[in-house]
Amino acid sequence: MEIELKYKIPTDAVAADIWKDKIFSDMEEEDSREEVCLDAKYFDTCHCDLSKKQIAYRIRKEGERWVAALKCNGTNEGALHKRIEISVPVVDGTPDPSVFSESEMGDELMEVLGDENVECVLETRFHRKRFRIDTGTGIFELSVDKGTILTNYGEEPIFEVELELFSGETEELMELGEQLQEKYGLEVQELSKYARGIELIKKGKREAKEAAAAK
Repeated sequence: MEIELKYKIPTDAVAADIWKDKIFSDMEEEDSREEVCLDAKYFDTCHCDLSKKQIAYRIRKEGERWVAALKCNGTNEGALHKRIEISVPVVDGTPDPSVFSESEMGDELMEVLGDENVECVLETRFHRKRFRIDTGTGIFELSVDKGTILTNYGEEPIFEVELELFSGETEELMELGEQLQEKYGLEVQELSKYARGIELIKKGKREAKEAAAAK
């Protein structure tokens, strides 16, 4: 289960302040701070069968390695996002749903896909700065992301901070998030990067349909 908080970052200055904030750096795990470029492609059928079932199939290049991920049953309440996720290291960015075949989620994926092929429907490219926090009762990761969501129907900027729960209790994650939000007046990010991309696609298709009908 992936559990994390998401907040919008308003300016570069706020991002810099969060990155060096002593509230978190005093609890920072030694040698955990790093920066990485992430390029993710999300795949679906031409009929959007996966998104209709609220399933996300992603292959992401994380520095020099490739990781395929399958996410489903996502929920969010304000800044808090929860979803089931499984990740599998892969050789490259070529989609191959069968890499998930040994899991129940993989079985569901293959059932939804049937004989349909998948294609890239949206992409996210962003720079991530991150470090781990060890409070003594829980381990968390703070990430500052800046980049772009790209679709055939337009783009949207990414500028957000995430707090992810690695071990411990959700209550402590919420407490850390509240400290962060209150100190910097952060706005809640209710939609994931993938969900925001899907909204762009839906809007673009709707506008194209309306424009065609008006001719």
